[in-house]
Amino acid sequence: MTSTLSSVVVDCRDPAALARFWCAALGYVVHGEAEGYVGIAPAEGPGPHLDFLLVPEPRTAKNRLHLDLRAADTDQDGEVARLESIGARRVDVGQGPEVTWVVLADPEGNEFCVLADLEDA
Repeated sequence: MTSTLSSVVVDCRDPAALARFWCAALGYVVHGEAEGYVGIAPAEGPGPHLDFLLVPEPRTAKNRLHLDLRAADTDQDGEVARLESIGARRVDVGQGPEVTWVVLADPEGNEFCVLADLEDA
């Protein structure tokens, strides 16, 4: 027997703001809200949920887990520009100039990568 991925949980200082960013980034919608919690899910079709939970302390170190995104409707450069326009910023985690992915951070500093187009990978 195996498990399926249901959700990725992100501890954060502002669940509503982070949910808005990730809804815009992924085309997700809010599926649940409670005090200190906002959950988002794909607007259509399957996919893991992202749950944002309020914690009192700020993030202090590099993520131990991160998301990898791949552009669906544009190339990598276009997707990076779109994500930067909604609040992401480029970060250096030691990846070096020769890598095929771009490392970004969401508004709370959580790193994620935008992968190269499949034909370039």
